[in-house]
Amino acid sequence: MGATIPATAVDIYRTLPEGTRCEVLYNQLIMTPAPNTDHQFISVKLSALLYNYLEETGKGVILHAPADVYFDQEQSVLKPDVLVILNENKSIIHKDGIYGAPDVVFEILSGNRIHDTLKKKNLYEKAGVKEYFIIDPADKKVVMFALNEINQYELVYELTGKITSEVLGCSFNL
Repeated sequence: MGATIPATAVDIYRTLPEGTRCEVLYNQLIMTPAPNTDHQFISVKLSALLYNYLEETGKGVILHAPADVYFDQEQSVLKPDVLVILNENKSIIHKDGIYGAPDVVFEILSGNRIHDTLKKKNLYEKAGVKEYFIIDPADKKVVMFALNEINQYELVYELTGKITSEVLGCSFNL
């Protein structure tokens, strides 16, 4: 018997060597270069702040890229820069990735901005990510969207250098 021929981009994604920098957006493989250093500095600081907060409060867990987040309904696999899963939703965490919507997602702009500001935003909204933060490392502008009562994203705020999450009950300066 021969090998099974991959039927979808997600199937192809699963066959790629570990560490391959790509995501699947709506059944399309998207190659992603390594982020720039400004992106990485913000990612490390944000991860440290969130890790310390979540350790102190015991509310949930934080992961950062590369962590595969599978959205099967949308034939997508994304690697959010930083994500938080509250304790009550930890059942979506599996050894090979996250299956379902994290509670909070942070994307730090680097490279193709359309993916983060439009395509990923739409996918996270459809999947039910409660809060979606987009951070621009150039000026530390933070744009925050939250699901409203009809499960659509509303722009909550645009601030410089400040992150406030209602879902997590915290506020940080970047």
